[in-house]
Amino acid sequence: MKTLLLGNEAVARGLYEAGCRFVSAYPGTPSTEIAEAVAKYDEIYAEWAPNEKVAAEAAIGASIGGARSFCAMKHVGLNVAADPLFTVSYTGVNGGLVIAVADDQGMHSSQNEQDSRHYAIFSKVPMLEPSDSAECLEYTKLAFDLSEEYDTPVIFRTSTRVAHSQSIVELSDRVEHELKPYQKNPAKYVMMPGNAKNRHPVVEARTQKLIEYAETSGINRIEMGDTSVGFITAGICYEYLRECFPNASVLKLGMVNPLPVDLIRSFASSVDKLIVIEELDPIIETHLRANGIRVDGGKELFGLCGELSQNKIRAALGGGTAPFIDFGETVPPRPPTLCPGCPHRGTFYTLGKLGLMVSGDIGCYTLGSLPPLQAVDTTVCMGASISGLHGFNTVRGSESAKKSVAVIGDSTFMHSGITGLIDIVYNKGISTVLILDNSITGMTGHQNNPTTGKTLKGEPAPAVSIEKLCEAVGVKRVRVVDPYALDDLKAALLEELEAEEPSVIILRRPCILLPEVKIAPALYIDHEKCKGCRQCMTIGCPSISFADKKATIDPTLCVGCELCTQMCKFEAILKREGK
Repeated sequence: MKTLLLGNEAVARGLYEAGCRFVSAYPGTPSTEIAEAVAKYDEIYAEWAPNEKVAAEAAIGASIGGARSFCAMKHVGLNVAADPLFTVSYTGVNGGLVIAVADDQGMHSSQNEQDSRHYAIFSKVPMLEPSDSAECLEYTKLAFDLSEEYDTPVIFRTSTRVAHSQSIVELSDRVEHELKPYQKNPAKYVMMPGNAKNRHPVVEARTQKLIEYAETSGINRIEMGDTSVGFITAGICYEYLRECFPNASVLKLGMVNPLPVDLIRSFASSVDKLIVIEELDPIIETHLRANGIRVDGGKELFGLCGELSQNKIRAALGGGTAPFIDFGETVPPRPPTLCPGCPHRGTFYTLGKLGLMVSGDIGCYTLGSLPPLQAVDTTVCMGASISGLHGFNTVRGSESAKKSVAVIGDSTFMHSGITGLIDIVYNKGISTVLILDNSITGMTGHQNNPTTGKTLKGEPAPAVSIEKLCEAVGVKRVRVVDPYALDDLKAALLEELEAEEPSVIILRRPCILLPEVKIAPALYIDHEKCKGCRQCMTIGCPSISFADKKATIDPTLCVGCELCTQMCKFEAILKREGK
């Protein structure tokens, strides 16, 4: 049967058909939907892990236990999982192990632009890269076969465009794979120096075998056409190229590590000019030059930054040897913003009014850096808000601690904030930490986490108490505040900032988009009372606009949170009668 699937859904289907038994992941755009789609298959155990390192380690354990196992993350998540990745390259596997990483070229939802192919090279692990949903499905199944045949983890690399685009796939039945026997084998799985020294040559020998596979297996395929110019590419760039040059000669790479040499040299000799098209870093181009293969065009044409597109390829190649298709105008940008009724809005409004230095983190609350709130000073990586604030206050002294806070969400606190809080307590720091608990993992689309009381599959689970956890690591001052109550929030902040010890304020109100949250009737502006002071605009609510020197509330957007009523001194923002 054929059907349309997102790339991420196709990966999930590939896991099902491959007989995968264990999936662990941490939500991160653009990889999130893989685990969400997997959760619909009863035959596969699937979980949200607290972070990517735990997800990778759990999948490694399941692999050693004999099961086909899988973990998924976005590119910055692979940084978190790098420690187990490099060691499992040495140990190898028992049941097949696949590690999916979704790169975000163009930084649609990420704090940096990172080429994960470096991790495959650095860890000496094979990497497959699909170009559409059909390959997502087929390469996922192939990855397990390669993992078991070559005794190696396999990295499965996608991108935002592949993960979130639909194309046709052909579905097959699930093929069950029994648990492989587990045998105690410390020489293989205990990576103390003596054993690891013996495993390193195994890794190098494996790489040579994988190069032979890359040369002859057909996963890297030559498609001959016009020989005046030939292209080497992989992933989504292959699709862009084919739309621009339907008749071009192409070496399409499906395995991007290790790369073949003889196959590339043969292709290069069959075309007059050779151009490499790849996003971000010149991995393929560098490989060609290192092996003495000419490159007539590469990064000097396409650059090192951002994602490519049909139009960018067309512009860089200036028409080439075949007519181009006109793909139209660029889609206008749509900047992100906090939703109407977002519980974080009042928090950042108050922090801005108090003029505090705000050490920020990854999540919806990162948007608190944008106008008109402009409250967040720094955002580095998951969990860095707390440990970063500790370093900031340590070097600047106790007076700094009275004028600065860290903000972090509930899911991010579980991911990597706890150790930062321990660092403050253990080293006798003085910092105020705000945990913005909206009862869900918001930015990536409402995934459960250890604080919500539900698993990935929606089953009831023990919910971690943030209050008790903070107390357990040694914080004596822990309090809960409703972020809609601005006066209470301000009073709590002023009190905790004066404390000569660590303190935590939990700002608890569920995300306004959760289905169980009741939406209040929209408010309206009494234009006779409105003085046009624009104070209501300072909270940056999308439902409030200004026209003819008066404020207006869009009833289709307003959720009746009444935050704006706390801005208006003239009582011009009202509830509708009978509501």
